[in-house]
Amino acid sequence: MTENRNMILAIALSLAVLLGWQYFVAGPRLEKAQIAEQSAQQQSVGQAAPADGAATGGAAADGSTAPTVGLNTTAAFVSRDQALAKSARVPIDTPELTGSISLNGARIDDLSLKLYRETIEPNSPLVQLLNPFGTDHAYYAEFGFMAPAGAGVALPGAETAWTAPEGARLTPSTPVTLTWDNGAGLVFTREISVDAHAMFTVKDSVANTSANAATIYPYGLVTRYGTPQVPGAWVLHEGLLGVFGDEGLTETTYKDLKDSDGVKPDPVSSGWLGITDKYWATALIPEGGVTFQPRFSWALAGNIDTYQANYLRDPLQVPAGGSAATETRLFAGAKTVARVDAYEKEFGIVKFDRLIDWGWFYWITKPMFWLIDWLYNLVGNFGIAILLVTLIVKAVFFPLANKSYASMSKMKMLQPAMADIKAKYPDDKVKQQQETMELYKREKINPLAGCLPIVVQIPVFFSLYKVLYVTIEMRHAPFFGWIHDLSAADPTTIFNLFGLIPWTPPHMLMLGIWPIIMGITMFVQMKLNPTPPDPTQAMLFTWMPIVFTFMMAAFPAGLVIYWSWNNLLSILQQSLIMKKHGVKIELFDNLKTTFARKPKAG
Repeated sequence: MTENRNMILAIALSLAVLLGWQYFVAGPRLEKAQIAEQSAQQQSVGQAAPADGAATGGAAADGSTAPTVGLNTTAAFVSRDQALAKSARVPIDTPELTGSISLNGARIDDLSLKLYRETIEPNSPLVQLLNPFGTDHAYYAEFGFMAPAGAGVALPGAETAWTAPEGARLTPSTPVTLTWDNGAGLVFTREISVDAHAMFTVKDSVANTSANAATIYPYGLVTRYGTPQVPGAWVLHEGLLGVFGDEGLTETTYKDLKDSDGVKPDPVSSGWLGITDKYWATALIPEGGVTFQPRFSWALAGNIDTYQANYLRDPLQVPAGGSAATETRLFAGAKTVARVDAYEKEFGIVKFDRLIDWGWFYWITKPMFWLIDWLYNLVGNFGIAILLVTLIVKAVFFPLANKSYASMSKMKMLQPAMADIKAKYPDDKVKQQQETMELYKREKINPLAGCLPIVVQIPVFFSLYKVLYVTIEMRHAPFFGWIHDLSAADPTTIFNLFGLIPWTPPHMLMLGIWPIIMGITMFVQMKLNPTPPDPTQAMLFTWMPIVFTFMMAAFPAGLVIYWSWNNLLSILQQSLIMKKHGVKIELFDNLKTTFARKPKAG
């Protein structure tokens, strides 16, 4: 029994360290990543095309000469409203998006999400995904062309003024066509369309009316100014990411990118790349079958860290008197599971579902979401769906748990025999161990059986944690009563009498009702077993529920509700099995012993 308790204690404490400590120390997750606000000179970074077509030489994917670009210094930063006013704009209006396209540079740099707000308050501001070029928190997508060094070809750049039809408006039913003439025989046409959700399609065509062929390199980029405030927790990736052919998923944090010389995978002919937040992302998907060079880069724009995901594709040959075209897609929106999966299937985007951080247990985490989402569609409440998932998990593991609790019940019945062994060999620990194992063997008891339900449910627990933590479907999903967001911690705390005292305690003292319920059920479950004879072990088992209560206070409420409900079901299940095997349920005796006043020494 002692070995069994030691194993359970080791697993429980390991689980606590693995899933809770970093989160507990790091503090609560921010509802939305906030971008650092600073004032400085603005510079563009990476492979942004210069306005005059000037470039320095570099090597293209096919070995020919291709351009690379340094930093461009621009005017001082301005406010968001000022930046929006600096350029003529084409409005964007879809069922899920609102914003505008800047005709200066034809950048998509103003985008808000209609279906999502900053907080659970119905009148809080819409989530702003993209911000205009010219601000110190700019975040935008840009497309263009570059020419080989010394080619002297004028190309549209960051400040090029494109022309749009009067009254142009980008909607799912009305694409927008932009044009620009370089005055030297090349006419650029850009058609931008958008679906009803979050996918833009950018089709660029170049007509060459001159007598000379032209070679140009299409590029696309997503640039972000300022480092978002992210907790740096290992459980969730926020930063730059992409899937590059056979290399698969590549994830780079802001810190790692800043500390490196950039990330430059080998050229590929399939894949995607971009920048992701917890719930939103902006990703470039170059047309398939054409080789492109992906890159993640960092630079300093004034004193502001600037991050970029960009690609440079193989050269586009525009014959004299002819034309050429290229196409890129841009995803910019909320990472809803159904929509991301649909895009992967519809457009054949390789592993696009990795845009959502399903984690190491992908094989169980994503099915866990499907199950919860299916139950939600039946009952209309994610909290109820989590309770039903707990029942299903209990049912799946019932045979194993049944054997485990039965084995534990038999071990309780052997307590007198084990006590006799200790009395017979009081000073010989090795002999005690040998005789105890022989006893287990004769009675056909596995001393580790009690640990198996805990071990096999660790992946289930972690997958549920990931689902609650990373899927936008769980964001602001209410339960009942005071739980208005299952993905956030219980907002109540015993230290202000659950809101009766008008005082907001520090984070470390935010101990809500559900974590307390979880702690109580965990305490009761442990007290179903006899008090360990070793005083140190007994103390650890008494304090463990208290430690877990404070630790779980910072976890998503949905996870705490799951654990509480799971504990309650385990109490009922274990009690029934103990009764079936004729084992005394010592709950009240153990509780009485725990809270009884200890006699004074002497």
